[in-house]
Amino acid sequence: MVKYRRLFILLAIYLVLTVISNFPYFLERYYSTGVYPYYARFQRFLLGWVPFSLGDVLYVIALIWLVYGLIVLIRRLIRREWKVSQWLGWGRRFLEGVLIIMIVFSASWGLNYNRLGIAYQLKLEPGLYSTDTLEQLVDSLLIRVNESRRALPDHPDKRTHTQMAQGAFEGYQQMEKDTLFPFIHYHGLSVKSSMFGVLDNYMGFLGYYNPFTGEAQVDQEVPVFTLPYTTCHEMAHQLGYASESEANFVGYLAAVHCPDPRYRYSAYFDLFSYAVRELYVRDSGAAKRYSHSLDTLVKQDYREYRKYMLAYRNPLEPILGRMYDSYLKANRQPKGIMSYNEVTGWLIAYERRYRRL
Repeated sequence: MVKYRRLFILLAIYLVLTVISNFPYFLERYYSTGVYPYYARFQRFLLGWVPFSLGDVLYVIALIWLVYGLIVLIRRLIRREWKVSQWLGWGRRFLEGVLIIMIVFSASWGLNYNRLGIAYQLKLEPGLYSTDTLEQLVDSLLIRVNESRRALPDHPDKRTHTQMAQGAFEGYQQMEKDTLFPFIHYHGLSVKSSMFGVLDNYMGFLGYYNPFTGEAQVDQEVPVFTLPYTTCHEMAHQLGYASESEANFVGYLAAVHCPDPRYRYSAYFDLFSYAVRELYVRDSGAAKRYSHSLDTLVKQDYREYRKYMLAYRNPLEPILGRMYDSYLKANRQPKGIMSYNEVTGWLIAYERRYRRL
């Protein structure tokens, strides 16, 4: 039994974390706004100065290790080298590894999936809303996306990921000064350019957050106007807003606080897309009218974005999408990938309570 002691200890720790995850008020007070901000800030200060994504390097090492382990396993199966005791030992070590990963993930960030979050902090009540209410939101977003695009050059220059991160950081700094958001404190910038580049495009990722290193990664090979909002979104994950709908909403709030108009346009472009797609499901005629009313330059950007999406379509994308959908559902986001679209409800609740957009 001595050899299984570590396995039992790891299992006990994981069960404790699982129990804690069922107490959102406790998590909100003592974890998400208690211990976690200090830990996350430490991660960003520790690794923010590194010019490349250490998390991406760790992923590559893990992939190489898994492939090597699989080759060794297959070779031993063919040669019939393992006895029952060896299989049991291999299985025990494998379970220990899985438990360690799950414990580190939960303790370092994953518990944020179960917090009360931005709804509790802003006293919002997202819920059902009528088609008329949705249409009013689309109309407001249409005005803002057109106005913000006209404030930009016809062909905005592409900024480096460092410049893009600094601009988003300024948005969070301005947001912190707003009396409505006393709980926003972003310190220690750690946003990296993804090392996977074109691979991210084929996988359908514009950016992602590494919970093990606290780094936010942004794909630089995407249309330039998507980068500002994506950067703000990934930085929201760093602040402990784990669910995609919350990260979308907090990222939007940061983007519209940015002095640089590129960030506002990027946010309104994305939010208009979410809202008009939902309107299309309810009233396709109205959705088409709003889409036709977009500024010529906004339509040009939509064409560029569609061209980008079509260029990287591949047979693996649906499989990867289903895997990511399952991951989100396993982490308290029952709508899976469609959770991103829930930001529309957040916007409506926010505008209803604070008369802001």
